[in-house]
Amino acid sequence: MTSNNMHPDVKALIEHYQLERLPVEGTLFKSTFRSAETTANGEPAGTAIIGLYCNEPLSVSCFHRLTHDEIWHFYAGDPLALYLLYEDGHTEEVVMGNDPIAGQKVQFTVPAQVWQAGCLREGGQYALFGCTMAPGFTGDCFEGGLAEKLIEQYPERTEVIRKLSVNGHETRMPDGYVG
Repeated sequence: MTSNNMHPDVKALIEHYQLERLPVEGTLFKSTFRSAETTANGEPAGTAIIGLYCNEPLSVSCFHRLTHDEIWHFYAGDPLALYLLYEDGHTEEVVMGNDPIAGQKVQFTVPAQVWQAGCLREGGQYALFGCTMAPGFTGDCFEGGLAEKLIEQYPERTEVIRKLSVNGHETRMPDGYVG
């Protein structure tokens, strides 16, 4: 996964956290917590990951939605953008970063069933962040978005939907995937 064009901090973070690519969704990530405690239907009570957006290798979060709320935490690097598409038709761009006085969020909750995608803001090198969920993430709680369908519902976000719909036509995690 490393190359000569990679920013040295990106290379160091990938090696330090042993980051891998999340299937379908695309983010470089490492699972850091999976609760031994489970819900009544067998899901982990909670999960956490560390994620990295960067330009080389390209790491973005393709449009997807989850069946549970997801809490994002900003840790280091350059600001990132979360793009949210709500069921009622409105959209939102949330900037996460380390300057809360300038309006950047250090923590943000994406509600369940909201289409979400994320990437570095223009000019950034990398963003290190975390996501936690309770109940925890399983492959069954994930649905990837298809650009054509999202553009029909949210035409004002066509450009970002095309940019962050690089998952081909995959919409489900591999069978049995737990993260």
